[in-house]
Order: sequence, then C-alpha cells, then structure tokens
Amino acid sequence: MDFQFLLNIALSIIGTISGWLFKILWDAIVDLRKADDALIDKVAKIEIMVAGSYVTRDEFQKTVTAMFAKLDRIEDKIGQKADR
Repeated sequence: MDFQFLLNIALSIIGTISGWLFKILWDAIVDLRKADDALIDKVAKIEIMVAGSYVTRDEFQKTVTAMFAKLDRIEDKIGQKADR
C-alpha cells in the first residue's frame, strides 16, 4: 500500500462523515423552519382573535351614554335630597 491509497481512503472517510453531518444539520434546519412556520401561524391567529375582540366605537359610545344617563339620575336624586 502506498501513501496515495491511504490518503484517498482517509479523505473518502472524512468526506463521507462530513456529508452525513451536513445532512443531519440540513434536516435539523428544515425541521426548525417548519416549527417556526407553525408558530408564526399560531401568533397570527392570536393577533386576529385579539383584534376582533376590541370594542367598537359605536358600542363604546352607547355604553358611555348609558353611564352618563345613570350618573345624571344619581346627581338629580342627590340634588333632590339636598333640597329637602
């Protein structure tokens, strides 16, 4: 056996191991990208759900109007008691 033959075998083994490691890393990166996409979809659904549950301007205005009407009634009742 000469030196060139041993060098070729060593480089073949190193190349095979390197290729196997690169394949493992590539598969891990692909799996992480899939997991990231799934998380992005979940966050987007949460954002849509939160944005959909905000009080609309009309609902808020109706609530504020009702509250002020009750406060006015309370104020009138207090004013009537103070007048007695």
